[in-house]
Amino acid sequence: MRNAGQTPRGLSHRLLDAYLDALALERGLAKNTIEAYRRDLTQLASWLDRRGASLLAAKPEELADHLRERRKEGLAPRSSARALASIRGFFRHLVETGERPDNPAVNLTPPKLFRRLPKVLTERQVEDLIAVPDVSTALGLRDRAMIELLYATGVRVSELTGLELSQLRLDVGFVLVFGKGSKERVVPVGETAEIWLQRYLAEVRPRLARGRHEGVFVNARGGRLTRQGFWKILSAHGRQAGVRELSPHVLRHSFATHLLEHGADLRAVQAMLGHSDISTTQIYTHIHQRRLRQLYDKFHPRS
Repeated sequence: MRNAGQTPRGLSHRLLDAYLDALALERGLAKNTIEAYRRDLTQLASWLDRRGASLLAAKPEELADHLRERRKEGLAPRSSARALASIRGFFRHLVETGERPDNPAVNLTPPKLFRRLPKVLTERQVEDLIAVPDVSTALGLRDRAMIELLYATGVRVSELTGLELSQLRLDVGFVLVFGKGSKERVVPVGETAEIWLQRYLAEVRPRLARGRHEGVFVNARGGRLTRQGFWKILSAHGRQAGVRELSPHVLRHSFATHLLEHGADLRAVQAMLGHSDISTTQIYTHIHQRRLRQLYDKFHPRS
């Protein structure tokens, strides 16, 4: 129900907040996704406001002009596609709640996405990286355990740094992971990663955390290690190993690609990565095929 004395701008922002709350509560989208949608829709609202228009009265051509302008300003195709998704979802929500009789975003076309194959380490590069942390130190042992676990499970960095002690099932070789949208999945842990994680839990964590919280991985002061903190740590180790621009996601890509190269089933890899759509996982088959072609070209005498 609309407030009689509310301005179009104020009403638009109220409806926008209500939509984002619904995304969080009903669809369980991740916080980062919600914030990205908020930025996209707030930018649209401000753009319309400067032109004397509003979200409630936006026309299809105005939405198209806004997206076209953002692309001219340098918005990447993938970010442009996300902005379109947020706009479509918002106006669909307005129609469903009776705030608008029509959806002005229904015929907007997405930008063409040219999928770039993600960066993947070789198995030798992974071994070199794992060998960098000085395990004779507390933080070096922690870093070794984190890198081993990341490569052994392929979890996202937020899933890694968000692990709680209650999620570890090392007696049966698994960790319980809560992924995007709080979806739960069980991921196996290899024996080597388990050994290093057990060492860290026995020798380092109790001394640093001192029982203050249940987070598995801690920083030098004993607090929970953030994903930004681990990103910096991993990048530094990567530089020592001769790997430039290393991110946690590169190890996730490497985990999936190396599994497929050793004969793993694509559906099994999908389950371990927590992908809802197998088409997302299929990118790793393209990487595998590219690497096979490179090996063929390098070693076959008649290539």
